[in-house]
Parts: sequence; C-alpha cells; structure tokens
Amino acid sequence: MNNIQFIDLQAQRAYLGSKIDDAMARVLEHGRFIMGPEIKILEGKLSEFGKMERTVSCSNGTDAISLPLMAWGIGPGDVVFVPSFTFAATAEVVALTGATPVFVDILPDTFNMDPAHLELAIADVKREGKFSPKAIIVVDLFGQIADYPTLKKIADANGLKLISDAAQGYGSSLNGNQAGKWADVVTTSFFPAKPLGCYGDGGAVLTNDAQLADIMESLRVHGKGTDKYDNVRIGLHARLDTLQASILIEKLSIFGEEIEKRNVVASRYAKELGDYVNVPFVLDGAISTWAQYTLTVQDREAKQVALKEAGIPTAIYYPKPLHQQTAYMNYPQGGNGLPVSDRLAGEVLSLPMHPYMDDETQTYIIENVKRIFG
Repeated sequence: MNNIQFIDLQAQRAYLGSKIDDAMARVLEHGRFIMGPEIKILEGKLSEFGKMERTVSCSNGTDAISLPLMAWGIGPGDVVFVPSFTFAATAEVVALTGATPVFVDILPDTFNMDPAHLELAIADVKREGKFSPKAIIVVDLFGQIADYPTLKKIADANGLKLISDAAQGYGSSLNGNQAGKWADVVTTSFFPAKPLGCYGDGGAVLTNDAQLADIMESLRVHGKGTDKYDNVRIGLHARLDTLQASILIEKLSIFGEEIEKRNVVASRYAKELGDYVNVPFVLDGAISTWAQYTLTVQDREAKQVALKEAGIPTAIYYPKPLHQQTAYMNYPQGGNGLPVSDRLAGEVLSLPMHPYMDDETQTYIIENVKRIFG
C-alpha cells in the first residue's frame, strides 16, 4: 500500500469541502487581519467547547503556557513542577520567566504525570528551602487526560496553581469532565499536527478567572492598558491572526466528530493488536483525543525499519526526555530520579493516527504490525 499518512490533513480539508476556503475569503474581504471579528467568535466557541468562562487566544502553544505564569508573577526564586517526558516548551516557558523547572516522572501506563512522584518532588523542594513552589504544569500526553482529581488534591494541599497543558489533549475528558473542571487554566496549541490544529501557529488559554483573563489579554499585546500607547506591564507579542482563527472556527465545528472517529481507530488497534504488542492504556472513564497512538516495544529500531519497508510511517515521541537534554540537564529532578521517563524514551513508537484513516489502511497497518511483532 502506497502513501500512508501519519497524520492526514488533506483528508480533513477534503471533508470540510469549501468551508475553509470560504472562511479565509471572508477575512480577505473585510481585511481585519489582526484581531478581526473571527478572534472573538473563536474564543467564544472554544470556551463553550471547553466548558470554561473565558478564552484568550494567542500566537502559539508555548506563549499559551507563558501567559498565566507571567500573569501570576512567577519568576526568580520560584519553582514550577513539570514532567520530563514531554516536548521542551513545557519546561522552556518556566526557565524563560526566571523560575526553576523541577522535573517529575510519569506513570508507566498512561505516560502522564505520576502523582506520587510529584509529592516527593514537592517535599524535596520544601525541605531544601531554597525555592518557593508555585505551580504544577500537567501535560495530557498523546491525547489522554491526566489523573486531575488526584493532582488537584496535591495542588490544593500545597497551595499550588495547576496548569493543564492540553496541546495534545484538548477535548479529552474523564467521567464526562474536561481538564477545566480541576485546572486553574487549560492551555492548548493549534500547531497543524495537533488534534485541533490550524494552518500555521496558534494557541489559547482557557480559565474561569475573569481577572486572570484580563491580565493575559493585556500581556498578549505588549502589556497594553486602556490607552494603546500606555503599556501597563511588560508583555509579549502573542496575538493569534484572524486567518488562523477563521480556519479554526471551521475545524472546531467538526472536532467532536473527529474525536469519535479517532476513538474508533484506536479501539480497533487495541482490539486487534493487544495480543502482539503493548497497546496504550486508557483510564476508566477517560476519552482520549489520540494525538498519537503510542506503543511500547523492545528492539524498537529494527521494528521501525521493518514498518518503514512496509510503507508504514512511525514516529518516536520522545527519544530523549528533557532532563537528559543539554539545556535542561542541570535543573532539579524530583524524588529519586526519573526511571520511567528514562526507560520509555527507548521503547515508545507511534503508529499512524488520524480520524480519516479508512478500513483498508487500518487493516494493512494492523496485519503488518502483527507480522513484524508476532
């Protein structure tokens, strides 16, 4: 089989027909390319979908995490707890504020933050007394919502803000509730490969705190005040452009349907591959957005080569956890090291996953995985 796509954005575009072209044409016609009317429309629809009161759109998912940290005044002398098994942006924003990221291990089954290890990391920081713990950034890795009920209890018990980095997991839920039920803010990225992506860079922050939202709206435009030329705080240049907002409005209209389709593909993978390979574990009551369908395998390189020879693209997220990377290896690690993150970096392998994968393609992938892993 030829031309299997790891993520098929063109199939999504074909499914939407002319809607995206028409949406972009409307922006070209009215010409309000910066902070045009589609921005507020999108923010309202994201709040409705995410079941939170306010949404602040922004230029990318990295700035989305930066905005609440800046709004809370987190900086030098402060600590923010982050997973190591994730993309660099999660820790990068902490370091850029001048605060210290402290790395936390993940659970071996969900790949999300380990609450027990988080408690050890918090206790370590408090015992040393050098820094002030301020916040936790939880990543909903590969699309599955984290164990927020437990993580929220830990955050509240220690007086910490709780951020849900839902760049991969926006729209995921636990017992019918999205992360906003527990987190102070939910951030997301609209990078094209994300479950809800635009055709460039984009991001958003959702919150129920109106005052926080007002400050973040100021921060995303250079710290503006009521007077355009009287900036009241040091801010960012972090606006979402109107063309991307127009695209996202159309994509959001089918996003719930796409999540259902992703779960159909994931269920078939799990059913037919479960006897051959370690398939992803999903929490009871959880619905994943399946940003990635990630296996844990032995002898990964040989299996990846064999899949490539069969025309099946794969990816490794992530081959090196943050605490092993040059820029971050000198930051603290909580507890007694990060053994799960270290191990999984050598075992994870992601298969093609998108809502438009037809039955024939699924069958081909499944049969070849069985043959190669059998």
